[in-house]
Amino acid sequence: MNKNLISKFFLFFLIIAVIYACYLLFKPFLIEIIAATILVSIFYRPYEWLVYKFRGRKKIAALLMCLLVILIIIIPLVNLIIYTAQQSVIAYSEIIDFTNKNNLDQIIKNSVLEKMSLLNINSESLKTFMVDIAKKFSNWLVVGATSLVKGTTNFIISLIIIIFTMFFFFVDGKKIIEKIMIWTPLENKYDRKIFKKFRDISFVAIISTFVTAIAQGIIGAVGFFIIGLPVFFPGLFMAFFSLLPYIGPVLIWLPVGIYLLIAGQIWQGIFLLTWGGLIVSMIDNLIRAYIIKGKAQVHPIFIIFSILGGISLFGFWGIIFGPLIISLAATVMHIYETEYK
Repeated sequence: MNKNLISKFFLFFLIIAVIYACYLLFKPFLIEIIAATILVSIFYRPYEWLVYKFRGRKKIAALLMCLLVILIIIIPLVNLIIYTAQQSVIAYSEIIDFTNKNNLDQIIKNSVLEKMSLLNINSESLKTFMVDIAKKFSNWLVVGATSLVKGTTNFIISLIIIIFTMFFFFVDGKKIIEKIMIWTPLENKYDRKIFKKFRDISFVAIISTFVTAIAQGIIGAVGFFIIGLPVFFPGLFMAFFSLLPYIGPVLIWLPVGIYLLIAGQIWQGIFLLTWGGLIVSMIDNLIRAYIIKGKAQVHPIFIIFSILGGISLFGFWGIIFGPLIISLAATVMHIYETEYK
């Protein structure tokens, strides 16, 4: 066999082995590295503006951009998660107090439960049911919040890694991209197309998350308005909680709907539970898919599945990672079509 051919095969094998070794090395930090890459790609233009204002001092500009990301994204998200966990504990305590202080037999007589005689509901069974539901609901909220942060210590470490990585990506990002373009066998125009798609989808995925939150808050508030309840604070909190994929607006409309049923306001309770379950909680993925489909050039149904699969695999970041992966796959296949078909 030709010695030159053997050398090429050996080099190819060596490259594959080194890439796999690097993958194993960076595997524990892949989510943090990808998250930092996404945030840098979104905030790179403001960073370049700061570099210009600081007369080429990249490190100062990078430090300021990292602080800005902490202020406008990370701190509000952490506070929201902590608030959710605290409120779940408070809600559980208040339900326990309610069942101890109130005459549940009188509540049953004045509510829809009194009409359900076949269920043989009395004050003790109602109390047990309410406490059990409160405990399960509270535990679900705490588990949801905990799964998002993966434990306080791990979450703080992840944030430090993300910010640390962002700093160096801001400073040396262009050099890294240029080096990747040299390494890849693709033409530079295709490399640029992939990088542009990465930036565009990252940006539109984050924008779609906030647009979806606002939409869910407004739609949820409309449901409260129809049944004659205050709308501002429920709508505001539904918008906030919609940013948390494991929790969402259900934290607001579900307990209110159940309370209305127990309190005897039957049609209001049924309406709110139906409105929340069929419209408020289902509209988020449809809105995201509609917003993302233009940039991703992927059918909305695949975007919806990519969001659900992304959340299942990556948690909170899956809202962005899912559409990003499917859109990059579509871009690569388009390059294949262009070159080989």
